[in-house]
Amino acid sequence: MFIRIFLACFLALLTPIACWAQVNRDWLIDQSNFAAEFKTSATVPHRFELTNGLVSRFFYLRDDIGATVGLESLNKRKSIVRAVKPEAVVVVDGVSHQVGGLEGQPDHAFLKDEWLAGMSPAAGALRLIGWKVGVPEERLKWKRIRNASKQSVWPPEGVKVSFEYQLPEAASAKQGSSQFRVFVNYELYDGVPVFCKWITIENLGSHAIVVDRFSSEMLAVVEYDSRVELREGVSYPRPDSIHVETDFAFGGFHFENANRHVVHWRTDPEYSTQVNYLKSAPCLLDVSPSFGPMQTVKPGQRFQSFRTFELVYDSNDRERRSLSLRKMYRVIAPWVTENPLMHHMRDANPVEVKRAIDDASEVGFEMVILSFGSGFDIENETPAYLKQWQDLADHAASKQIELGGYSLLSSRRIGGGNDIVPPAGQNLTHGNCPSLTSQWGQDYFRRLRKFFDQTGFSCLEHDGPYPGDVDITERLPFQKGEADSRWVQGQISNEFYRWCRARGIYINAPDYYFLNGTSKCGMGYREVNWSLPRELQLLHARQNIYDGTWYKTPSMGWMFVPLSEYHGGGAAATIEPLNDHLEHYAQMIDSNLGLGVQACYRGPRLFDSPETRDLVKQKVAWFKKYRDILESDVVHGRRPDGRNLDWMLHVNPSLDDCGMLVVYNPTGKPVSERLKVDVYYTGLRDVANVTGSMGGPIRVDVQRDNTIELKVDVPPNGMSWYLLK
Repeated sequence: MFIRIFLACFLALLTPIACWAQVNRDWLIDQSNFAAEFKTSATVPHRFELTNGLVSRFFYLRDDIGATVGLESLNKRKSIVRAVKPEAVVVVDGVSHQVGGLEGQPDHAFLKDEWLAGMSPAAGALRLIGWKVGVPEERLKWKRIRNASKQSVWPPEGVKVSFEYQLPEAASAKQGSSQFRVFVNYELYDGVPVFCKWITIENLGSHAIVVDRFSSEMLAVVEYDSRVELREGVSYPRPDSIHVETDFAFGGFHFENANRHVVHWRTDPEYSTQVNYLKSAPCLLDVSPSFGPMQTVKPGQRFQSFRTFELVYDSNDRERRSLSLRKMYRVIAPWVTENPLMHHMRDANPVEVKRAIDDASEVGFEMVILSFGSGFDIENETPAYLKQWQDLADHAASKQIELGGYSLLSSRRIGGGNDIVPPAGQNLTHGNCPSLTSQWGQDYFRRLRKFFDQTGFSCLEHDGPYPGDVDITERLPFQKGEADSRWVQGQISNEFYRWCRARGIYINAPDYYFLNGTSKCGMGYREVNWSLPRELQLLHARQNIYDGTWYKTPSMGWMFVPLSEYHGGGAAATIEPLNDHLEHYAQMIDSNLGLGVQACYRGPRLFDSPETRDLVKQKVAWFKKYRDILESDVVHGRRPDGRNLDWMLHVNPSLDDCGMLVVYNPTGKPVSERLKVDVYYTGLRDVANVTGSMGGPIRVDVQRDNTIELKVDVPPNGMSWYLLK
C-alpha cells in the first residue's frame, strides 16, 4: 500500500496537479463533489467555516465578536491569512469605525487558535448581533437569447452568509452620534474556490448620514517573498496565492488595470516581525475606492458597496492558474460565454445593410454591427430614423440575424461644461471624456435606452466606456464634486450595462466591465498592426489569441479581420477583393474560429462571389458543428513564431468531444510531426479516440504522465484539427 501511495504522489509531481487532487476529485475536471456550506468547527471552539471542500474561510464568532481568522486552500493545505483584521472599515459622517475584528494578537506573522480567547474588539468597533444563511443573489438579470455555455447556471449555486453588526451600546447612546448598522455579506460558490464579499450600510437614525469612505475587505495575507532589503528599480512582489477583482472595474483590457483604483496591496504597520527591515512588504489587502464614495443615505435607506471576488489559487502552474481564472468568469459572469459571429458593416446605407443581413444569414453569421465610420448615429431620435432601423431590425430577426450599432463615449469632447474636469496635475484617460452626471451625459443614456426600446436592436458596441476619470465639478443633484464623482459615474455606467443585460443586449466594450454585463473586450492587439501585409497579420492574430487567453476565455476577447482597408496599408494589407485572396481569407477565419474566437470582420460584405460565399459558409458550418468544444477552455501548446507548428488544445471533460487539438503551419511547406500533448484537463485517462482532418478514428494510449503522442500532418500555411473522445 505504501509503495502505491508513493508512486501516486511521485507521478503527481510530473503534472501540474497536487497529490491531493490525484486522490480526490479535481474541480477543474469535475465540480460535482464540492458543494458550499456554512458549518461549525468540530475541533476549535467558536470557530465557523464557510467551505466547499476546495477553500475555507474561518470565522471566530463568540457573543458579540465576529472576525475572519483563517483563509485556506484545502487542495494545497495552505494558510493564506496570517493575522486578524477588521471585517470592514467604514467612515460615516467623518468618523471611522471598525466593523468586527480583534486586536491584541501577539505576533502578526501567524495566528494560533489559543490566542483568540485573549483578544478583544477594538474600542468602539461595531459588534456582531447575528447572522443569516441563505443562497447567492442574482446581482443582475441575464436574459439568455443567444448561444451560451450549456453548463451556465445563473445565479451561481452555493451559500450566502450575512453578518449583522451594530455600534456598541455606549457609542450608540452618545448624543448626536450617527445611528446605523452594517451587514458584511459573503458568498461561496459550488465547485470553484471563489468567494464574493460586499457590505451594506443601513441608516437607522432620523437624519441623513454620509458614507465618506469604506474598506470592504482587509486581509493580512502571507507575503509572497522574504526580502530583508529593497533596492531601487527592484519591485517587491505581492502575494500571489489569491486573485482579487471587483465589479467596480473600468479602464483597461486587463483585470489588474481595471481594478487598480480599488484593489490595493499595502504595507502592514502591525506586522513588526516581518523580515523586511523597513517593514515594506505589500502584504495587506485593502479593497477600497481611492475616491469617496461620499454618498448620502437617508433614514431607513441602505448603501451597498461594490462586490469583491476572491479566487484562491491551488497551484503555481501558469496553465492551471489561468484555467482557474477562466472558470471563475464562467461562473460569476456566464454571459461572457455568448459568442456570436459578427459582421462589422462599415456602410449604414439601409439598402446595403439589408443586403448585409441577407448575406450574413446565407453564410451562417449571427450578427451585423453597424461599425464606426459607417454613418450610423445611435443618438438620432427622430421618429423617421428610429422607424427605419426598426424595420431593418425586424427584417434581420426574420432572417435570425441580430442587429447592433456603434456608439462613442469616452475620448470625445462635448463642450458647454459637459466634460469631465480632472484634478490639477492629472490627465484624462483618453484625453477627453464627457461627464455622465452632466445634462449631456444623462441625455446620452436616455437616448440609447430609447433607441434600443424602439428599434429592437440587440447589440451595442460601446467604444470608450467610462474609464474612471475623476471630475472636480459640482453637478447637482447627482454629483457633489471630486470625492463622489468616480462612484456616481461608475454607478451610472454599470446600471446602464445591467439594463442592457436584462434585455438580452449583447455588449462589446473595450474595458473590463464583464462583471456588470458586458460580454467581450479586445483580446489584446495593436490596431495599426492590421495595416501590415496580410501574411504578417496572420501570425500576429494567433499570437494575440495565444497571449490573450491566459486571462480570458476564447469568447471574452474579440479579434480583427480587415476585409477592407483599416489604418492604411493599401492593397497588401486588405482582403478585398475577397475572391482574389481566398486562401488568406480562409487562413484568417481558421486562425480565429479554430481557436474559438470571434473577430470583427470589418468591411462592406462577407463575400463577393459564389466561391467566397461557399468558403465562408463551409468554415462557419464547421465551427457550429464543433462549437461546444471550440468555445470551451484552451490549454496553451506552442506559441506562434512563424518557424514551426503552433497549436492549442480545447478541453471540456463534461463533453463527449472532450478535446480538440488545433494545429497551424505558418510555413510554405507541408509539415509532419509527432506532438506530445498533455490531455489531463480533457478528463481522458487510458485511451483517446482521435478523429479529424487527418481521418480516423484511431486509438491513442494516454501515458502515465497524462500525455498522448499524436502524429499531425498540416498543409502549407494551413490548419489541421484532431477531435478527442
